[in-house]
Amino acid sequence: MDKRADVTVDVAIVGGGIAGAALATVLARDGYEVLLLERQTSYRDKVRGEILVCWGVAEMLALDLEKPFLDAGGHYVTRAVMYDEVIDPSTAEANAVPLDRLLPGIPGPLDVGHPQACEALARAAAEAGATVLRGVGDIEVVPGTPATLRYELDDLVTTVSAGLVVGADGRTSSVRRQLGLTLHETRPRTMAGGMLVDGLDGWPADQMSLGTEDDLYHLVFPRAHGRVRLYLLHDITQRGRFAGADRQATFLDAFRLRRCLPDTEIFRAARPAGPCAFYPMNDTWTDGPCAPGVVLVGDAAGWNDPIIGQGLSIALRDVRMVADVVRAGPDRAVEAFAHYVQERRERMRRLRVAAEVQTALVATFTPAGAARRKAFNAAFRTDPVLGGPRMAAQLGPDNVPAEAFGPENVARILAMG
Repeated sequence: MDKRADVTVDVAIVGGGIAGAALATVLARDGYEVLLLERQTSYRDKVRGEILVCWGVAEMLALDLEKPFLDAGGHYVTRAVMYDEVIDPSTAEANAVPLDRLLPGIPGPLDVGHPQACEALARAAAEAGATVLRGVGDIEVVPGTPATLRYELDDLVTTVSAGLVVGADGRTSSVRRQLGLTLHETRPRTMAGGMLVDGLDGWPADQMSLGTEDDLYHLVFPRAHGRVRLYLLHDITQRGRFAGADRQATFLDAFRLRRCLPDTEIFRAARPAGPCAFYPMNDTWTDGPCAPGVVLVGDAAGWNDPIIGQGLSIALRDVRMVADVVRAGPDRAVEAFAHYVQERRERMRRLRVAAEVQTALVATFTPAGAARRKAFNAAFRTDPVLGGPRMAAQLGPDNVPAEAFGPENVARILAMG
């Protein structure tokens, strides 16, 4: 017969990924009694969420979380080169974007392993005083004041009374389903896949890259000592292109983009250091990611199309805003989260526009798409409205002109070329 227990905490967090473990760390440091529940006993490489863009680094620093990310092997990159079929490699290198000068005091984006970052943040949460439990079974959440939560671990069923329950349990969020919140979705246009590799010592460790050749869009996110996360995107109609037992070799062979990269031979030295997996790329959102005593953060509240790499940054902004609500006082009613809900709704709308524009520019694999990209690349740096959807990916959606995300500007970009 199952044993039963009852506990009371200030905050119970469901999901020990980036968002959940970061929030647990921040609130435990503030002296709140925090319970962090994670289903996995160890974190696995899911081939996603491995870059903090510049505005996300600013959120990380504001939360005083740089040390866990660096402990996880986090690595700053200082420039981006847009190797692309519409520009020769030497010109692309001459036009490199200085990522360490985009936002004051921000050294550039930070590349980090997702499972390592989760592990480091969970450890930081425990060191700050949070109770961190792994291997937790099904969790039942009941909103209210206080909210209640029940979970099973090692044949012990525990009922938790919590001032606040936070759903940070990812894309398939059980908390979201239990609250009956609708997840709105856009139609996927691309498939994206990635693989971690070792042996790429020939790739500059301070340089990320992105660009298009033929029917593939590539991204290169380096870490230290020749370890690099490689990504490829292709049209959704080619779903299964990199399936099969030889997917890793096929993936690396496709990365020898002979017309846009200056030295494709260095990829011969690359050795797979993790799985190769592809996922459909789309946007999702919830209109109001909260209920009495319960709030959602990170992917549980809806995610941005990963083509612009915003996932970790969104998560840390969510963490900061929810932490501010907790610090403001004991009110956990839906109205207490009104600013978070409104800000997140507009933030995700702007990022949906940015992802739509980026897909039209880099993943429309036609001559017209290449012509549009070439015209846009020649103009976006000197026109803050035109370039706003692209620059938002590094500067943040609230650090570029609001009109950049309006239908007139999007139409203007789509008509280029």
